[in-house]
Amino acid sequence: MPKMKTHAACKKRFKKNRNGKVKKTSAYRRHHAWAKSPKQVRELRCASYVEGQQRKNILILMPY
Repeated sequence: MPKMKTHAACKKRFKKNRNGKVKKTSAYRRHHAWAKSPKQVRELRCASYVEGQQRKNILILMPY
């Protein structure tokens, strides 16, 4: 049986850790930093974890 392929978009955007959690970076951080408050820019720097059904869908797309 052939190996399953990992979804290319998911491997660029998400990382799996040992506990099975899926880590993601924040959106809206690339352009127009002058239009965002310093607090918003500071909070966008931090990564967060994907929760719930979205996490399950991502893990299906990333079997390895």
